[in-house]
Amino acid sequence: MKAFFQGMTGRVFLVLMLGILASAALTQYLAINERQRTLQRYRDFHALERSEQIISTADVVLPESRMQYLKVASMGAIKLEVLNRVPGVAPQLSEFAATLANRLGSEYKLQTLAERPSACERPTSVYSAFSVFGAGTGTWRGTCESLAVTMPDGQHLKLSILPPRQPAPTGHNEYATFVPFLLSIAVLAYLVARMTMGPLKQLAGAAKKLGNDINHAPLKLRGATEIRTASAAFNAMQARIRQHIAQRTEMLAAITHDLQTPLTRMRLRLEKVQDAELQGKLLEDLSAMQQMVKEGLDLARSMDTTEAMQRVDLDALLDSVCADATDAGQEVDLTGRAAMDLMGRPLDIRRCLVNLIDNAVKYGQRAHVTVERLAGASRVRIRDEGPGIPPGQLAQVFEPFYRLETSRNRASGGTGLGLTIARNIAEQHGASLSLANHPSGGLEATLVFPEFYAGK
Repeated sequence: MKAFFQGMTGRVFLVLMLGILASAALTQYLAINERQRTLQRYRDFHALERSEQIISTADVVLPESRMQYLKVASMGAIKLEVLNRVPGVAPQLSEFAATLANRLGSEYKLQTLAERPSACERPTSVYSAFSVFGAGTGTWRGTCESLAVTMPDGQHLKLSILPPRQPAPTGHNEYATFVPFLLSIAVLAYLVARMTMGPLKQLAGAAKKLGNDINHAPLKLRGATEIRTASAAFNAMQARIRQHIAQRTEMLAAITHDLQTPLTRMRLRLEKVQDAELQGKLLEDLSAMQQMVKEGLDLARSMDTTEAMQRVDLDALLDSVCADATDAGQEVDLTGRAAMDLMGRPLDIRRCLVNLIDNAVKYGQRAHVTVERLAGASRVRIRDEGPGIPPGQLAQVFEPFYRLETSRNRASGGTGLGLTIARNIAEQHGASLSLANHPSGGLEATLVFPEFYAGK
């Protein structure tokens, strides 16, 4: 769940959900307030009509029957009862009392009593702006007061306008309506977030695949106009990068290849030099030049991704590489099994492993190769018994032509391309290559290859 909300899809989903819920809450607030005002206006109008009706009827009822009528007419929230004496009255009529007096006429005298009915202050069931699931409790804000009514025959009556009675139960659970509403909002927000972020995820995946394989198929131009424009720009960028790499590789390969011919002629001519000491020095320099040319060709090949990818048995490949190194007189031992396949170019992976083993033997006398299976990957560790590398130079040794030794002796220092070639090959296969000084001494190179899954 945490990973979901850390991604763009989760964040867009959360923003949409909060926005929709805020809009729904505001709509609920406005609707409930308007509903409450409408109910109050209707209740006041009904109370006005009912009060006029029962007062007018009480006037025509015979005096001996008026008490019985008042008991029957006062069953609801509007009560009319006999008032023996008129208590304290307000200095002026309320709005309700003034309207009722205009309806009844001048024969009736109405006065607003100063003391309101006690029921006006009691909590009652009302609809408020915060009653999300129906009616809540609160104080009735409509008309609630007592009036003194003087009948045409001089009798004093007390008219009480009370809050409405408790509403009848609806018989259904409001949660049953709210929960589907909330779920529908969540589904809609998730679909919109996924539809919006889907093309961005596609671009991110394409960028990741581009780092592993520059010849990966271009993106399909589909979706909204902005997405198609971004996809077209990404495909154009991929084509330009592929062209630049191809031109650089071809140039490097051509230069190093063309140097082979004059170098061969120079070696043949040096064989005719009479001075043995001079001949040895010149041949040594020539051999160093030929080694640089050879490694330049290897570097060019390491950037070439035209070889087809195929399924490779890592254990069999390691067995073969270590056996060849042992046959060549190098001290190499292999322990562990990966028991997995990887997708790659066998010749390139072999060149990567050979470079790392040669490095370990050259600078650390021995190479201890250990392979193990990880979750969805395999790890190959190649450790030597040399002095290691200063921590500040562990990253620099991957740069082309970088050598730790300050001497120009190619026999011990090499050309500085071996680790560069190994890293290029590893990155083209989605693998990672890192160097670290082992706690027990020596330098340890760690290769982590992703596992191959059929159909992926």
